[in-house]
Amino acid sequence: MAVQLDARPPVVPAPRHARSPRGSRLTRFDTRFSPYLYIAPFFLLFAVFGIYPLVYTFWVSLHDWDLLGTNPTFIGGQNYSQLMADPDFWHSVVNTLGIFVLSTVPQLLLALWLANLLNRQLRARTGWRMAVLVPNVTSTAAVAIVFGVLFGREFGMINWMLDLVGIDAINWKSNRIASWVAISTMVDWRWTGYNALIFLAAMQAIPRDLYESASIDGASRARQFWSITVPLLKPTIIFAVIISTIGGLQLFTEPRLFHSGTNAIRGGPLRESQTVTMYMFENAFAPHYNFGYGSAVAWLLFALIAIVAAINVLVLRRLGGGGRKEGTR
Repeated sequence: MAVQLDARPPVVPAPRHARSPRGSRLTRFDTRFSPYLYIAPFFLLFAVFGIYPLVYTFWVSLHDWDLLGTNPTFIGGQNYSQLMADPDFWHSVVNTLGIFVLSTVPQLLLALWLANLLNRQLRARTGWRMAVLVPNVTSTAAVAIVFGVLFGREFGMINWMLDLVGIDAINWKSNRIASWVAISTMVDWRWTGYNALIFLAAMQAIPRDLYESASIDGASRARQFWSITVPLLKPTIIFAVIISTIGGLQLFTEPRLFHSGTNAIRGGPLRESQTVTMYMFENAFAPHYNFGYGSAVAWLLFALIAIVAAINVLVLRRLGGGGRKEGTR
């Protein structure tokens, strides 16, 4: 007896989202908008505490605005034109750039060398890695006091050491270039270890087989460092340069505390080491209390930071690119 088979395909239940239009809409909504909801708190806080004060500061810079903001007078770009003709402002710009170059360049080179040293198989290397952060977590006021004593004219250790080799005592707080060197040394001591740990973290992500292959080919450690480590650290180096540029051009605490007395905010009696941020503080607060003029200084400082950072990035890309494009040999 022949058995008749059922040729009809089995009935497959419809998926839940096909059976529920409301569930399908919720799924699409969740997929499309949930990521934006997750990151929305950051952008809301940034808009309130970042963008709004920035825009408001520009509005203030267009006014003659005192400390209390009573009866502000709109003067347009008068603050900016007055600032461009102010010799004290340009004096502070030169001081800022001078201290920035003397502090940032040695700092990053020392950090790169120190990171390469800490990346080796050293005894108690965890302790050494923690030790390089000690200057960074030390109070800036305490560091400034110690370095102020070290660079003292009469009883400072630096002048005592210079006297041992026959060099006359230097007035570190009254000589312009000498004050740049002293403040840059303080900045280097505080931030070299921090940048070294950033470089070290990037170095540990480099595959070890690259170094093993280079060793088999007979490359020395110095050759491996310049041919493998430095090129692969290029994004990290650019990041460190940008962060150091922002911090170096906004320098305030170290030069402010290096000098004492009534001329501290002026960077010395003749403004030997007054930076742009110190000049901004002097005009926005005591003794001038001119918020409009101080806001104009802040905006020109912002432009200076953007220009210097862009130049640094372009130079580093040209030095590290070598004219090669991805996908070519």
